[in-house]
Amino acid sequence: MGSPRAFLEVPRESAQRRPVAERLGDFAELELPMAEPVLERQGSRCMDCGVPYCHSACPLGNLIPDFNAAVEGGRWPAAVASLLSTNNFPEFTGRVCPAPCEASCVLNLEGQPVAIKSLERAIADRALAHGALTPRPSTTRSGRRVAIVGSGPAGLAAAQQLARAGHAVTVFEKADRLGGLLRYGIPDFKLEKRLLDDRLEQLRAEGVVFRTQVEAGVHLLGRDLRRDYHAVVLAAGASQPRDLQVPGRELAGVHFAMEYLTQQNRRVAGDAFAAGSELLATGKHVVVLGGGDTGSDCVGTALRQHAKSVRSLELRPRPPDQRTADDLWPTWPHVFRTSSSHQEGGERDFAVMATSLVGDGRRVVGLNTVRVEFEGAAPRLVPGSEQTLPAELVLLAMGFWGPTSGGLLEQLGVQLDSRGNVLTTGGRTSVEGVFAAGDVSRGASLVVWAIAEGRAVAAAVDAWLLRPATPQAQQ
Repeated sequence: MGSPRAFLEVPRESAQRRPVAERLGDFAELELPMAEPVLERQGSRCMDCGVPYCHSACPLGNLIPDFNAAVEGGRWPAAVASLLSTNNFPEFTGRVCPAPCEASCVLNLEGQPVAIKSLERAIADRALAHGALTPRPSTTRSGRRVAIVGSGPAGLAAAQQLARAGHAVTVFEKADRLGGLLRYGIPDFKLEKRLLDDRLEQLRAEGVVFRTQVEAGVHLLGRDLRRDYHAVVLAAGASQPRDLQVPGRELAGVHFAMEYLTQQNRRVAGDAFAAGSELLATGKHVVVLGGGDTGSDCVGTALRQHAKSVRSLELRPRPPDQRTADDLWPTWPHVFRTSSSHQEGGERDFAVMATSLVGDGRRVVGLNTVRVEFEGAAPRLVPGSEQTLPAELVLLAMGFWGPTSGGLLEQLGVQLDSRGNVLTTGGRTSVEGVFAAGDVSRGASLVVWAIAEGRAVAAAVDAWLLRPATPQAQQ
């Protein structure tokens, strides 16, 4: 490391964002790149801790002190090599990961962690700009074929690792474009899809075969996958959204968040929609139920579509501004956060429960709510707090239950856990030769966890495919 006092002398600097008025006029990325001298100063703030909690907090095990030191010294090729040794797609995580590494940074005890996420993005962008992400096709072939169901971050990470290990990999995607939630679930203002397209070209050059508009379990049955491939990896995500079970749910204008976000991402990609099929917030009172990342993305999208008003409601109480006594570092803190979308406008409210939807006979025009208090985990209604909010577009962003039941999972006969996710041990399901990774087995989680599990399941598949043959197997 450089100056051992840098963490005392150099203040934390975060990446700047385009002005709100400017970025609300388009869907281009909102965060601006940081200058190299600034990044080098931020790298110098790393204390090179004896126990790097940032490293252990990262699901990928990124070598954070190593690349911090490399950036500080201007050794960008070394920083790129360090980051790519653990993370297949740092240009994604450097943009959309909530950075548990920063939460566990020792300097976060003072609320000033190293700007790890900004450094990660800068390293990845540097690699892209300088051609460091050239294809690395395997020089050997194992003769083993692997089918991967789903082209989200878990599926793509597994595909790249397995292709580089010499296996013939085919990825099946039911949508018309590749990328899963990277493509259709994350708005372009957070992740421009040119980055995804560049990576897909790299994977193709490494030998990965992609087949779109093929829904495994419908167009391609489980028995066909088992027959034609030596191993199958399930990476189709958690696709069952939580619904709102209240009177009036059937009214027009009430949609799951992913319906709304997917259509806007398609619109940015150039797709056209028939009259009457568009989901637009333009000129409407919009209510978003759910305050997580998906809800925040809906807020940012509705504001860019020039909604008349945008209101975000959360069932749980507003979190505290700082850690409480029982919310101990270095775990992920349960504190109040304001996303870039929430900074752009709209209103937020907490401890509010939706009780029914009001319609004009066909479409939703309002939302009835009541305030709640919590005694433990159970909400208690607050008498006299009932309110009717104007709502012409209601977006349900309340999370996901798990993978779609039946279909392929039933055909393969894999065992599910108590939450309906695919049960795995070390990536292996209850069916020999069938593996699972990402949200399909973990439940709805982060992109960084999906990449980590994709890498881990690839290692498990590789070891299983290359296991020594037993007399029974030879028969």
